[in-house]
Amino acid sequence: MTAQTIAFQGLPGAYSDLACRAAYPGWATLPCPSFEAAMAAVRDRRAELAMLPCENSLAGRVPDIHRLLPDSGLSVVGEHFERVEHCLMAPKGATLATLRRAHSHPVALGQVLNILAELKLTPVIEADTAGAAELIAERGGVEDAAIASALAAEIYGLEILRHNVEDAEHNTTRFYVMSREPKLPPVAAPHTVTTFIFRVRSIPGALYKALGGFATNGVNMTKLESYMLDGRFFAVQFLCDVDGHPDQPGLKRALEELRFFSKEVTVLGAYPAHAYRLSQTGAD
Repeated sequence: MTAQTIAFQGLPGAYSDLACRAAYPGWATLPCPSFEAAMAAVRDRRAELAMLPCENSLAGRVPDIHRLLPDSGLSVVGEHFERVEHCLMAPKGATLATLRRAHSHPVALGQVLNILAELKLTPVIEADTAGAAELIAERGGVEDAAIASALAAEIYGLEILRHNVEDAEHNTTRFYVMSREPKLPPVAAPHTVTTFIFRVRSIPGALYKALGGFATNGVNMTKLESYMLDGRFFAVQFLCDVDGHPDQPGLKRALEELRFFSKEVTVLGAYPAHAYRLSQTGAD
């Protein structure tokens, strides 16, 4: 077992790698080819934690994460918010005037439309941002650039021609931090977030009645998302984040009511709210 190692999906220099380094400075980061592989690295004790993106302020939720969480065998022990700061980078010798094409992940390309239009660059889709940087470094030349993180530029020896080329300043990705064992904060700890999944019974008003317990018990729900199970239109599961600790009286009663109207309720974890969350909500 490698103690101070955190796994992520992507190549070195990916934004998930950057999030790992920001949240756990000094830890080794373990690149993995998929979300499943990052989770497996934790289960197999090759890493202590996994950093998994769950949603982005521009692109919305990250596909597959919701499907993978329930069966991962892991617990959510933290959250991290990472500001996405795209950089335009190219091999040495390239200038803004020589560039003709910009390579990156399609989501990243969709977030830098202004710079593409300004420099008249043709977007070229790649598998991920760090992979685009690696490709451009290997290819060389002065006509191709990558849209990726400053960390990717450092790792692959590229020159940053312009920083912060993203169209929206609020571009931020939220991550779940996963571990083999739950690590619940003390019940009395302030600013705790609880994440859980549930499926309601197929009866009229079940969702309304199930969620009513949170309102009557004074529990603030900050996230509620539904998604299909196994591609079936009428098999729907919900992922929720709420304020509070599952053993606090109000949330405990709300979860009991939820279980009454649900087929299945699974608490995935409880953890301290990230400072970014508190700054956005105005919490002390």
